[in-house]
Amino acid sequence: MTQIRQRTLIFIPTYNEAANLSPLYLELEGLGLGCDYLFLDDNSPDGTGRIIDDLANGNPRVHSIHRERKLGIGSAHAEGISWAYRGGYEVLVTMDCDFTHSPACIPRFLEHAAEHHVVVGSRFLQSDSLPGWNLFRKTLTYGGHIMTRLLLGMPLDATGAFRLYRLDRIPRSAFDLVSSRGYSFFFESLYILWLNGASVLQLPISLPARTQGHSKMRVTDALQSLRVLFEMFGRRLLRPASLSSAAKCTPITRRNGENRREEA
Repeated sequence: MTQIRQRTLIFIPTYNEAANLSPLYLELEGLGLGCDYLFLDDNSPDGTGRIIDDLANGNPRVHSIHRERKLGIGSAHAEGISWAYRGGYEVLVTMDCDFTHSPACIPRFLEHAAEHHVVVGSRFLQSDSLPGWNLFRKTLTYGGHIMTRLLLGMPLDATGAFRLYRLDRIPRSAFDLVSSRGYSFFFESLYILWLNGASVLQLPISLPARTQGHSKMRVTDALQSLRVLFEMFGRRLLRPASLSSAAKCTPITRRNGENRREEA
C-alpha cells in the first residue's frame, strides 16, 4: 500500500513526562518520516516544558504550546487539532508521550491514510494487547469499550488517543461539535466523525504498561466519561441533529470498493 506524502503533524500532549520526552522524540525522528511535531505541556512541575523548548530551539519542525495549568486531556487534543488546522496540515497523528503508543506503528498508520479519514490504534483486535496492566486499568478499559458499543452502537475502539486524522478530508466544523474536555473527548469526537461520514480503520496495537511515571486516569475521570456517554446516548435518541455537521467528510475513493472495515 502506498503511503501518502502530505504535510504531517505529530501531536503529543504532556504532563510530567521529563523522563520520556527526549527518548520518544529521538525514536520518532529515527523513523525518518520528516513529520513536524507539536508538544502541548500543561505547566509540568518536573520540567517537561523546558525540555520541549530545548528541542524546539533552532528546529523549525518542533513546535510548542505552554498552558498555565492542567485543563484536561480532551481540551489538549482539541487545541492541538485546532492548531493543526490553522497550520494547514493534511494529516495529524495524535499519541501519548509515555511509550504506551509505539512510534513503530506510525508508518503503518500512514500507509492507510490515503484511503481512510481516521485510523485508530485498537486494543481489542488481538489477544493480550494490554501486557503488564493491572486488573483495575483493564476493567476500566474494557468496561468503557463495552459501554460505547452498547450505548452508541459504534463498533470501534473509541476511548484511545493513538489516532491518525485526515484533516484535509474532515471538515473543521465536525470537531466544533465536540464539547468534552476530559477523557470523554475521545469517544465523543470519534462518534461524531463516524456519524458524519468518516471512514474509520482500526489497526491492532499492543499497549504496554508505562515504564516511567504514572497513569493520569482517575476514578473521577471514568465517572465523568460515563456521564457524558449517557448524555450522548440521549442526544442520539432525542436530538440526533445536534451530532450532525453541516459539512460532511469528503469522500475518499478506496481500492476494489473497499469500505469502512477493521483489520485484525
